[in-house]
Amino acid sequence: MSASPLDQAPVQRDIYRAMGLALRVGELLLGSGESTETVTVTMRRVTNAYGVPHCEADVNLSVITLSHVPTDGSAPVTAQRRVRRRLPDYDRLIAVHDMVREASGRSVPLDDAEARLREITRRVPAYPNWFLVTALALIASSASILVGGGWSVAVAAFCATVLGDRASAWLARRGVAEFFQLTVAAMLGSLVSVLMIAIDAPVQASAVVVGAVVALLPGRPMVACVQDGIAGEYVTATGRLFEIFFILAAVVSGIGITLYAAIRLGVPLRVENVPGAPLVLRPEQFLGAVGVTVSFAVALLVPPRYLIPAAIGGGVAWTVFVQLHSWQVPTILATAVSAAVIGLFGTAYTRHVKVPSMVITIPAIGTLLPGTALYRGMLEVSLGHGDAGASSLLQALSTALALGAGVILGAEILRAVTGSDLTKRVLRPAARRTRGSAERAASGIHR
Repeated sequence: MSASPLDQAPVQRDIYRAMGLALRVGELLLGSGESTETVTVTMRRVTNAYGVPHCEADVNLSVITLSHVPTDGSAPVTAQRRVRRRLPDYDRLIAVHDMVREASGRSVPLDDAEARLREITRRVPAYPNWFLVTALALIASSASILVGGGWSVAVAAFCATVLGDRASAWLARRGVAEFFQLTVAAMLGSLVSVLMIAIDAPVQASAVVVGAVVALLPGRPMVACVQDGIAGEYVTATGRLFEIFFILAAVVSGIGITLYAAIRLGVPLRVENVPGAPLVLRPEQFLGAVGVTVSFAVALLVPPRYLIPAAIGGGVAWTVFVQLHSWQVPTILATAVSAAVIGLFGTAYTRHVKVPSMVITIPAIGTLLPGTALYRGMLEVSLGHGDAGASSLLQALSTALALGAGVILGAEILRAVTGSDLTKRVLRPAARRTRGSAERAASGIHR
């Protein structure tokens, strides 16, 4: 005897609620920069926990789709949710992962899970807004110290970044596209440096623009882009790559406009004055590296209890990079190896404390972002040295990709050695196409 429509109605409502919960979880994770693989698996964990198996998730940067095909022959269900919020909040990210982990253990009823998710989305940020603006400016200050600027340069970089951020916020309130917000922020950051050079200030003025650029570079999207590509999520990886391209294009455009105008007005800009980080383990450079990491962590709303581990990670990344440089390892390879070290130990630590690995790894790679190469490339292009400028910009792009690949490589080494819950639950599509998977399948057939 088949169930009546009235009997099926509560079941259908529970299916809709579970799928809606999974979609909201996926939106929060994707908006915070999680990889497509992690978002997909987490959504399926939620639906499985509340009795809706056999779901398929399709994730891209703007829309998440979730489909359920019942095995009893009833009508399939498909739902979508647009991803409108793209601002990272690692405090909420940790809370969502905690909730999903408890739900997977069947210890959280559906009503309680929905209430907890509403509470997570409405919770007060870990830091007030003025503190976040200060943290963003401290990224620039610390980066300027890292590349050889003094304390006066750090103050100038701080002021330039605050000015650029407030201008961007003013434009955002008026509905101006983010591309132009970043362009204006980069223009103002480089303008302060140009003015200091114009008045012949006795400081390393170019370090100001390098610090301001580092504060704008997309470290989080770079890692997620490479991670999606390695996992075989090529559509989302391509979307993230275009996102990175437009962010970099906005920053480059802002710097280029200011430098071109300055050169036309006779400001004595020279490539020889572009700062470079003193690649020795000096206390001020180490302090700058730690400052960049902690400031990045605060800007990403990492909870206070994880700031010290993140700072240690940033110090380790810089130390490894400097040591490799002293052994005459090429810059891009040294960057990749340093990022892999952070990916390995950062993932191991976060697995132990049960938080997403990006809470530690993303802030820690801030010290290795290619701000100097990007500024040098734009200055060379503005001075008419097209070939040299293209080479510097290519080096900046290669360094960025090396950072993302290195972080993922470290995590993959840990996965290969110890395995993970993700490996046990699902084998990623890219892994299914590898020789190792074919060998495992063949061995199973022979058995």
